[in-house]
Amino acid sequence: MTSQKLRCVAIDDEPLALDIISKFCERFGGIELSAYSDPAEGIEVIKKGDFDLAFLDVEMEGINGLEIAAAVPPEACFIFTTAYLDYAFDGFNLNAVDYLHKPFAYDRFKLAVEKAIKKLDYNEHVQADKCIVVKQEYNNVSIPLADIAYVEAMEGYSKIFRTDGSCTLSRVILKTIGAMLPQKKFLRIHRSFIVAVDKIRSFSRQSVTLASGQTIPVGRQYSALLAERLQNQK
Repeated sequence: MTSQKLRCVAIDDEPLALDIISKFCERFGGIELSAYSDPAEGIEVIKKGDFDLAFLDVEMEGINGLEIAAAVPPEACFIFTTAYLDYAFDGFNLNAVDYLHKPFAYDRFKLAVEKAIKKLDYNEHVQADKCIVVKQEYNNVSIPLADIAYVEAMEGYSKIFRTDGSCTLSRVILKTIGAMLPQKKFLRIHRSFIVAVDKIRSFSRQSVTLASGQTIPVGRQYSALLAERLQNQK
């Protein structure tokens, strides 16, 4: 990671929950934490993007943590902290690093933070190398990031489509591929698709069209994030 300390933001409208996170961060060490009990104030900090990891409660007065997660910049990551198990599936669909079910112990918190650090470090490593390495049958295949147009999930596999029209079939699930790809350059737009942002020619709430002419569906829960991401790049 580029900074000496892990810069964290915690948003929860329960002061006691923030106090626990603060104590756990202090115990973990090497964390610089900014905590917000006012979700509106917290989301403004999230939009500025000057952090590495966010702890987000899901059920808060006036706003849902899933909405805040959509504003997390691609170079950062987030962990949901909530008493409601119902949101676990939504959290992982939004590419959350982890989901901490309240009340959680320090050991569980520590594991989640370590996962976040690995993801942040790995993303920086991938961006520096400009390629990803995946297993195809019994071989390791190196694929330049610039050559990837989109990735499609199959049954226990992923198909990596390149700009030259070729395709690499790898027995690596889409979620794992997504963790390997730099979030500044790639975006998940559907349960089954990740696309290279710079390969998108046009988009709507229902689909994106790539420079190659390929049309890919956009999942309902991803449409707002897609629109915000692309409009911010104009």
